This record gives sequence, structure tokens and C-alpha cells, in this order.
Amino acid sequence: MSVPAELKFSDATMREYQELLTHYPTRRAALLPTLWLAQRDFGWVGEDIQRYVSELMEVPLSHVRAVVTFYPMFHQERVGKFLIDVCTNLSCRLRGADRIVDCIRIRLGIEVGQTTPDGKFTLGSAECLASCGTAPMLQLNQDRYYENLTEESILALLDELAGRGD
Repeated sequence: MSVPAELKFSDATMREYQELLTHYPTRRAALLPTLWLAQRDFGWVGEDIQRYVSELMEVPLSHVRAVVTFYPMFHQERVGKFLIDVCTNLSCRLRGADRIVDCIRIRLGIEVGQTTPDGKFTLGSAECLASCGTAPMLQLNQDRYYENLTEESILALLDELAGRGD
């Protein structure tokens, strides 16, 4: 099965990819950062995207799939524009993470692992985000962190994100 013709990196991402290859001894060694580029460009790394990366990098599809399925930071299903992962490890739970999750669930009308019908929010959980002293906390889109959460602060964050047009 081949990759759909319309599925390809943006020009800017292709330039990043070409530059990335210069930092690794083999294409295969550049797989993890290439998958990050793919997820950033497409929003997820489903089967067609895995196939695209496999063909682009000239590595076996089975190797790409093995990496994607091993690392939980790669999304094999579409996620919302805003992926909210609440830390649910012991320290965060003791300091109110369950209340934060409930607050988000109620406000967005979704359960953990679901995406809002408009595709804007996905609610997830994380085992540990390494911020026990500032618990409870969450990770937004795998690159922004919010600590010392309260129900008020999470509702304000959700309102801010919901109002964004970007």
C-alpha cells in the first residue's frame, strides 16, 4: 500500500528534516526526531503517516511502527488542537489532580482519552510529569506546563484556550 500523494511534509518541515539528517550517522538514527517533525506537522502519526516516514527515510515500516507503538508521546489517533495531559501520579492525586480532571471533564463534556466534538480539546493523563512539589499539574501539547492548579485556574485556562482562533 502506498502513501496518499497529498501526504507530505510542508516545505519548511522538509528543510528541517534535511538539516536533521546531517546530524546523524544514518537515516535510521534520525527516526525519533523525524517522527517528532511528523507529529508536529500532521498532528499525529497514524498508519499513513508512519508509511510516509518509512518511505521518506528508507527504513522498514515495521521499525517505524515499533518506535511509534513503544513511545507514548506519539499519537496514533487524532488528538485535539489542545492536548491536556493531567498528571495523575500519587503526589498530584494527593494534592487534587482528581478534582482537576473532574473539572475538565465536566467543562468539556468528555472523558479521559476523548476529544471534544469540535476537535479542539483532548483530555489525557500522564503517569508522572516530575513536578511533585508544584502538584497538581498538567502538560499542554507536550511542551507547556501548568503547575499549582486549582479549579479556578484550570477553568481560566480552558476559557483562554477555547477563545483562541489560532
